[in-house]
Amino acid sequence: MTITSNILKLNIFAALKMMLFPMAIITVFWKDQIGLSLSEILLVNVFFSTANLLMEYPSGYVSDRLGYRLSLVIACVFGICGWTAYLFAHSFWHVIGAELLLGVCYAFISGSDNALLYETLRAGGRSELYTRCDGRMAGWAQIGEAGGALCAGLLYVTAPLLPFMVQIGVWVAALGVALSLREPHADKGPHITSHLSEALRIGRHGLGENKPLRATILLGMLLGLASFYPVWLVQPFMRESGVPLAWFGPIWAGANLMVAVCAYHSHKVLDLLGLRRIVLLFILLIVGAYAGLGLTSMIGSFLFYYLLTAMRGLQGPILRSLLQQHATRHMRASILSLHNLMFRLGYVVSGPLIGWVSDTRGLQTAFLTLACAFALLLPLAARSFLWHQDEDRRHPAP
Repeated sequence: MTITSNILKLNIFAALKMMLFPMAIITVFWKDQIGLSLSEILLVNVFFSTANLLMEYPSGYVSDRLGYRLSLVIACVFGICGWTAYLFAHSFWHVIGAELLLGVCYAFISGSDNALLYETLRAGGRSELYTRCDGRMAGWAQIGEAGGALCAGLLYVTAPLLPFMVQIGVWVAALGVALSLREPHADKGPHITSHLSEALRIGRHGLGENKPLRATILLGMLLGLASFYPVWLVQPFMRESGVPLAWFGPIWAGANLMVAVCAYHSHKVLDLLGLRRIVLLFILLIVGAYAGLGLTSMIGSFLFYYLLTAMRGLQGPILRSLLQQHATRHMRASILSLHNLMFRLGYVVSGPLIGWVSDTRGLQTAFLTLACAFALLLPLAARSFLWHQDEDRRHPAP
């Protein structure tokens, strides 16, 4: 196995998994074709997140035990089934069924592709390149999503189900790439008498015993939530602000290109600013973006959303690199999945509330509420994160 070949295939897989043709018009599809309200739309995502949450950590543990490549193959099968289900969706519960399948799909991807990237580099003696390669893989993912978004509006106008039909073909291609991946040889690892006990032990390690890891997971959860709410709210906001529907695809593509560029250069920005300043930058971008969305309603107000996509691109590779540094081969995907599980749990708890505020008080009130919440929570999480990172550098684990 060559490092270059596996990394190239992982980059292609990243682009395909995020080449989501329906994504740029999915909220409009739910509202106009299925008849969902904003509360129901947020509830749909709660079901997706619940399925993802329930399978997140178990799928990561399975991936560590049975192989990252197999986990990605399973994910592709669920992806094909989920998007196929949309072709027959005519009600709220039909949409729920499709989203449950897709929730399981992304649970099996979560952590497996990043863990396979790290292990590929480690097998070649180049693990120090992880942040750079992770950023590039994230860049490929967002370029893939941008490419899908550019065509979304045209496909939707041609036929509302056409984006979903094309999406099925994308996942078939992703399955072919996953099958061609090579997995580095792994040591047998410690003898395990109970997989349940081992899974619980890793959970305790990530959320309790390893304090720098716990603080990283908490900060990552908040940063992930900050970039996730607008995914479902910015499309209705753009309609209220008078943005033409034909602009939705290019605007979505631009947002994903912003993520791609920032992810690609995240290691350079980290070297330039240092960890403390880049965390401060994350807070300023989040609070500024939500305040801008909440206080303005012009046709160009959606540009404040781009501040959140910039933050999303920068933080992903940096935090994943820190998580990888605290994991071993036999818990790598589990730790990454644990991180994503906490993010999904946060959304399941808070998503319906944000949907209720959006429906009853308006989108701008919801954005201002989020600006205030993050202005209070992020400095606390950032302080704990930075303190534990400093402590970990001063007193590294043996």
